Amino acid sequence: MNRLLIVDGHNLLFQMFFGMPARIVNEQGKAIQGTLGFVGALLKIIRRIKPTHIAVLFDGKHENNRLALDSNYKTNRIDYSEIPEEKNPFSQLNDIYAALDYLGIQHTESTDCETDDLIASYALTYGQDNEIVISSFDSDFFQLITDKVSVLRYRGEKTVICTPDYITEKFGIAPSQYADFKSLTGDVADNIKGAEKVGLKTASRLLSEFGNLENMIANSNNIKKPSIRESIIQNSNRLRTNYKIIKLENNYSLPFTLSELEYRLGEISTTEVLKGIGLK
Repeated sequence: MNRLLIVDGHNLLFQMFFGMPARIVNEQGKAIQGTLGFVGALLKIIRRIKPTHIAVLFDGKHENNRLALDSNYKTNRIDYSEIPEEKNPFSQLNDIYAALDYLGIQHTESTDCETDDLIASYALTYGQDNEIVISSFDSDFFQLITDKVSVLRYRGEKTVICTPDYITEKFGIAPSQYADFKSLTGDVADNIKGAEKVGLKTASRLLSEFGNLENMIANSNNIKKPSIRESIIQNSNRLRTNYKIIKLENNYSLPFTLSELEYRLGEISTTEVLKGIGLK
């Protein structure tokens, strides 16, 4: 069976750029710590997953249609256009693209949606007949997990592969309920506010009782605890908006077909890649 590895490019870049213990420069004085970390992590992920196909997807610069639903969406994020090069992960993006080209790995930037949307479209298009592994720390991808779709959270030797059992054990819900769950609890990283007084355990308990967010709102008068009942009723519009923002669908054209993502390169080291693109 095919095994498609989809890498959330900016997610891995930020993790590696800010996770390196110090700024690293090559003999020419060029900063390479982000590229070094990215390539090293990617090769370790490849060795672990042994994919037959790979895509690395990045967010491009374009209007974000989710802002039309909530003007506060991701407004808490840093504007890196004003950050100096030595502290800016995007300063090493072209070197990472060169490394991916050297490795023969298809990559692209999204042009009309977020990377999340493209990754979801891949998982929902190919996840019935192929194994899919999504490499990212973005918990939104938990909603895509099935028996054939998993999420890899890279931490070196502490890497975790999230399966349906992982979601059930961690949150007490099925992966298919995760968008409902996150709509209730909110998401600090994306500046999405949930329902007051509804934490992780309460959200899990409510979904166990009502199944999904819409059914919960429709039957909110049956929620036993008065403060929770009032919170769901008062925040029903916001919760529905949260769900529209968080829910991932198969709505966007795929930049590459599965056959175009075939990966054939054998064993190679990070040093070889950096030498191959002129950074060593």
